[in-house]
Amino acid sequence: MTRFLEALSWPVLIVVAVLLALAPFGKEPHLVEKWRMLFSGTLKRPIDWFDLVLHTFPLVLVALKLGLSLRKG
Repeated sequence: MTRFLEALSWPVLIVVAVLLALAPFGKEPHLVEKWRMLFSGTLKRPIDWFDLVLHTFPLVLVALKLGLSLRKG
């Protein structure tokens, strides 16, 4: 996992994370909608779970890569 995170380019990872976090751009982002559904208990359909993972995963990768970078110094 460490090699995978080190191989990821910061600029590409940040662009992908921001784009997926804010998509779609015309209305409320899916990330906000799905987290709201999760906390209200209405996140039930498989497509909603897929959307939650899809839009959250790049942000998790950014956090993991940042943690790895800070730990290594």
